[in-house]
Amino acid sequence: MPIVDNTYFIYTVQPGDTLTAIAYRFSSSVSAIEQANALYPPITDRGLIFPGQKLVVEKDGLSMVYRIVQGGDTLFQYAQDYSSTVEMMYGINPQVGNPGLLYVNQPLFVPVYVYQVEEGDTLAQIAEQFGISLSSLFRANQNRPGLSPDVIYPGYHLLIPLPSSANILVASPKPGTIITAGQTLSGFARAFEGSLLYQIQDSSGGTVTSEAPIQASAGGPAFGTFSTPIQFNRTPQTSAGQLWVYARSAADGSTIDLVKTPILFFKNQPD
Repeated sequence: MPIVDNTYFIYTVQPGDTLTAIAYRFSSSVSAIEQANALYPPITDRGLIFPGQKLVVEKDGLSMVYRIVQGGDTLFQYAQDYSSTVEMMYGINPQVGNPGLLYVNQPLFVPVYVYQVEEGDTLAQIAEQFGISLSSLFRANQNRPGLSPDVIYPGYHLLIPLPSSANILVASPKPGTIITAGQTLSGFARAFEGSLLYQIQDSSGGTVTSEAPIQASAGGPAFGTFSTPIQFNRTPQTSAGQLWVYARSAADGSTIDLVKTPILFFKNQPD
């Protein structure tokens, strides 16, 4: 299932906009915008857009998704759209000085990634594959052209919320992708003294990576970034498994803020 690693902008169409002008603004192309948003027959007239629609606009670059602020936008609205929290949205956008004040045309990082639809995909299948609810998937893609509960088109770019809890966001690896030893585990977190833990299990319940520490760049109440190479202590016995990232309560040592990411170890092998 193809997850597209590139830079994307979520742009709300304004009166007078054209695809040519939007493509120029974001150093993209009209054809790429049409494909990503199903702006072609028989779905719609080619290139036809309306004010208020949200377009996914691709640009070569790092694997990041930004939303361009429009008048009236709030962090609360973004948190609702992307299954996040206001505190998380504020924490992963340090350029925002006042969480109650956003500036029009300001790009904000949003906690989603992009999946390119393949032939035979269904929205229910995609939601299950990536461990999210169907309602979360629809909410992340609301007001987008070319999206219907009944049919989706190959090449369409869906926004998928990243795995998160109230205080931990896992940015990489992406859900449903193959992981290997040495690959980077990264994200954002707010934890006591910045102390996090991770472990990996295969789908039989076998431990692939025993509980191991991660150190975030800042401790709570601030959000920090974290990045560490993944280690394997044992060979996976199944093709699929889960990556867990979490913290321990400073009060009683219990597991808190657990984020579970479905991952693969290899393809085309029976569990």
